[in-house]
Amino acid sequence: MFEILSTKLIAPDIYEFDVHAPELAAKARAGQFLILRLHERGERIPLTFKDWDAEKGTVTIIFQALGKSTWELAKAKEGDAICDILGPLGMVPPVKNYGTAVVVAGGCGAAPAFPRARSLKEAGNHLISIVGARSENLLVCELEMSRISDELIITTDDGSKGAKGFPTTTLKEMLESGRKIDYVFTVGPPIMMKFVAETTRPFGIKTEASLNPIMVDGTGMCGACRVEVGGETKFACVDGLEFDAHETNFDLLIKRLETYKPQEKAALDRYEHSCKCGE
Repeated sequence: MFEILSTKLIAPDIYEFDVHAPELAAKARAGQFLILRLHERGERIPLTFKDWDAEKGTVTIIFQALGKSTWELAKAKEGDAICDILGPLGMVPPVKNYGTAVVVAGGCGAAPAFPRARSLKEAGNHLISIVGARSENLLVCELEMSRISDELIITTDDGSKGAKGFPTTTLKEMLESGRKIDYVFTVGPPIMMKFVAETTRPFGIKTEASLNPIMVDGTGMCGACRVEVGGETKFACVDGLEFDAHETNFDLLIKRLETYKPQEKAALDRYEHSCKCGE
């Protein structure tokens, strides 16, 4: 059992938990993830690390309550326990000093972007972070990203904070201005990552994306997390999570993410109905 040490609502339906998990905290690295199960009959939920503290033995996760299992997790309180946590999982991506590195994060993608951006900064890169959300109240990890970035650019779809528009618009303007960018990393909604890749492709800039396919066991056995990269099938859980964005078939990824939408909606409807009946 893994004790929940703190819970915080950081944006509408977006939560940050600190969890006591000493073994995970001792081994976690940027780019990795965990899978948790709230209780014995619970669904396995894959989440990327926002942060960890080996001395305190804690890991920090951020998640958005969207389906039945994440809404159930959102109702957990300080002092409650998570039944199982598996991790750290995934490959530890190589990090080096490219020169000028840009991290493009959208929505809750800012959470896993934070440790990745930190590792790029620690490697000596000039770090530019572009963090976007639909509106100001949905921005996450803005303060954390500002602390490690040489430059932080905020974008919101509605213009409520920062530049109005999408992160890719800002990235495109930056590249078209002639500014030298040596490396781009992106994490967030698949459609955003696709357009980041298409934005950097004409400039020949090395671009990597942290993919978020459907995932079940997280150890390469079930095949649920397969993605197409460079015309080959890869398993995100053991071959990733990070892949060459220019080689990734984002259209297939987006299509596969829609596979269980009817079942997910039905499960949420049943859960909401049971909650109302129990009031």
